[in-house]
Amino acid sequence: VAAALEGEDERTRSIASLRRQRERERRQQELARLRSGVERVVRDVVVPETITVQELANRMAARGGEVVKALFRMGVMATLTQTIDADTAELIVQEFGHRVKRVAESDVESGLEGAVDEDTDLKPRPPVVTVMGHVDHGKTSLLDALRKTDVAAREAGGITQHIGAYQVELSSGEKITFLDTPGHEAFTAMRARGASVTDMVVLVVAADDGVMPQTVEAIRHAKAARVPIVVAINKIDKPGVKPDRVRQELLNHEIVVESMGGDTQEVEVSATKGINLDKLQEAILLQAEILDLKANPDRPAEGTVIESKLDKGRGPVATVLVQKGTLRQGDIVVAGAEWGRVRAVIDDKGRQIKAAGPSMPVEILGLSGVPNAGDTVIAVENEARAREVSEFRQQKLREKSAAAAVGRGSLADMLAKIQAGEQKEVAVVVKADVQGSAEAISVVLGKLGNEEVKVRVLHSAVGQITESDIQLAKASDAVIVAFNVRATAQARELAQREGVEIRYYSIIYEVADDIEKLVKGKLAPVQREKFLGYAQVLQVFEIKRVGKVAGCRVTEGVVKRGAGVRLLRDGVVIHQGELSTLKRFKDDVKEVQNGYECGMSFANYDDIRVGDQIECYETETVAAA
Repeated sequence: VAAALEGEDERTRSIASLRRQRERERRQQELARLRSGVERVVRDVVVPETITVQELANRMAARGGEVVKALFRMGVMATLTQTIDADTAELIVQEFGHRVKRVAESDVESGLEGAVDEDTDLKPRPPVVTVMGHVDHGKTSLLDALRKTDVAAREAGGITQHIGAYQVELSSGEKITFLDTPGHEAFTAMRARGASVTDMVVLVVAADDGVMPQTVEAIRHAKAARVPIVVAINKIDKPGVKPDRVRQELLNHEIVVESMGGDTQEVEVSATKGINLDKLQEAILLQAEILDLKANPDRPAEGTVIESKLDKGRGPVATVLVQKGTLRQGDIVVAGAEWGRVRAVIDDKGRQIKAAGPSMPVEILGLSGVPNAGDTVIAVENEARAREVSEFRQQKLREKSAAAAVGRGSLADMLAKIQAGEQKEVAVVVKADVQGSAEAISVVLGKLGNEEVKVRVLHSAVGQITESDIQLAKASDAVIVAFNVRATAQARELAQREGVEIRYYSIIYEVADDIEKLVKGKLAPVQREKFLGYAQVLQVFEIKRVGKVAGCRVTEGVVKRGAGVRLLRDGVVIHQGELSTLKRFKDDVKEVQNGYECGMSFANYDDIRVGDQIECYETETVAAA
C-alpha cells in the first residue's frame, strides 16, 4: 500500500486533461490572432427585414452562442430560434466586424424573370390562338375538325369544362397552338384569362344565329387584350344561311372584315363538313407572319398556368403554356406560390416528353401544390431559391387573406364603412326557395342604392345555402340574403369561421327594407331570430283527434314549447308556425335537449314527412349597431 501511495504523484495525466489543455491553448492563440487582426475574414452579410439569430450566425460563420451573448450585452434577450429585426441584426454584424448588405423581403423575387433576349437569339415560334364565340356556335366542333380527334365526346353536356390546349401540326410542318375557351356565361372570367396568353383570337360565329351576347363579350375580351381577330363564319353548309348578315352585324361592334374593306380576316367554314379549314389555317399563319412571333428557346423556361387540378393518382397537375425558353424534365420551377421539380412533362396527346419549347402546351407533374390558373411558371437555378420565393409568396397570400378576414364581417361593420365613406357598394348573394322569389329579390335590390352607395347582386339562385355560396360571399365581402332557405351544416360552420353574415327572411319587403337602411346608413332595431335547435323527423304517427305527430330526435341545441318552429325539407322552408304539442314519452314537457327523442305536432298543419327537419327559434328585438 505504501509503495502504491508513493507512486501516486508520478501517475500519468489523463487523455481528457491533455485535451482540455490543448483546447485552452488553441483558444488563446485564436484570441491573440483576432486581437492582432491577422487573417480575419470580413464577410458581406445579407440582412433581410427579419432574420432568426441562428441564420444570422450562419451567415457570419460565427457560433450561435456568441451571437446570443452579443445580443445579451445589447440588452436583447433572444434564443437561437427567435427572430430579430434588420436594425438589431445590423448592429450585431458590425460588432462582429463584417459588412452589412440590407435587402428588402420583396428582393427575393427580383431577377426571377430572366434578362431581356437579344434579337439574334430569337427564333420563330408557333402562334397561340384562342377560339372564342357564343355557346353552341361550333367552337369545339371546329377544334375537333382541326385536330381530327373527338374532344366533344369527353365533355359533359356539350360545354367545354376547362381551357384545353392543343398543338396542331399542318401538312406543311407549321404548328399552331389552340386554346379552347368555354363559351358559356359561367366561364366569362376564364375566357378573359384565356385571352391574356394568346397571340390572336379566332371568333367563331354561326352563320344561322349571327352575333349573340357572348360573341360581343368575346369581342370585348379580345379588344381588351389588344389581340387581332380572325372571324370564322361557321355552319355555312346549312341551307338558307346568309354569311353577309354576320358581316353586317359585326360592323356594329367595330369589326370591319376584309371583304368590306376592313383589315379583319374572315373565313367561311363548316366544321362538320370540313369546308375551308385549310383557308382558316392559312389565315392564322398569315396573321402570325404579320405579328412576327419569336422567342428564345435556349434559356430557362417561363410560361403561364392555363389550368390546374389535383389528380388522385398523380398529385398536383398543371397545364402550362411555355412562352419563353425550354421546359425540361428535372427543372426546378416556381408556379405562383407553389414550387417543385418537374417529374414529368406530358404533351397534349398524353405522351411523356423530355422538353417543351415556346408556344407548346404541356402538363407538368411534381409541384408542391395546385397553382392558380393564370400564375406564371418560371424555371429557377436551385431548390433553395425556389423554396425562398414560394415561402415569400405564400406569406404574402396569408397576409392578404388575414387582411380580407379582418375587412369582412357583419352588416354593422359594413355600415360603419359606408358611413366612413370607405365602402361604395353593398354586395349581396341571394338564395331563395323558388326562382320567382330569387328574381323578385334581385330586381328589388337592383333598384336600391344612391349616388354614394350601390347595391350589387353577385349571385342569385334557388336552393339551400352551400359552402360555395359562403366562399363567394367571403371573397367579395358580401352579405347572404336567405329567403325561405337554410344553410347546410357545413356552410353554417364555414360562415361562422369566415365571419360571413347570413340574413334569413320570409317576407320580401323586409329584405328590401334592411338593405335600403344599410345603403342609407342607418339600421333600425331589428327583430333578430335566436336559433334554438334542430330536430330530425324519424317517424310520423296518425293519432285520432290530434292528427299527425312527428316522432323526432333533437340533433342540435334544444327544442322548446311556445317557441316558433319551421318545417324544412331539403333545406327549404315548407311551413312556419308553432308547436301544438311537445311530448317526451307520454308526458307534456317544456323543452327537450340535444340527443333525446320526442313527439311534436304543429298547430293546423299536417304535411310532415320522415326525413324533414324541424327548426326551433325565438324572436328578440335587438337595437341595431
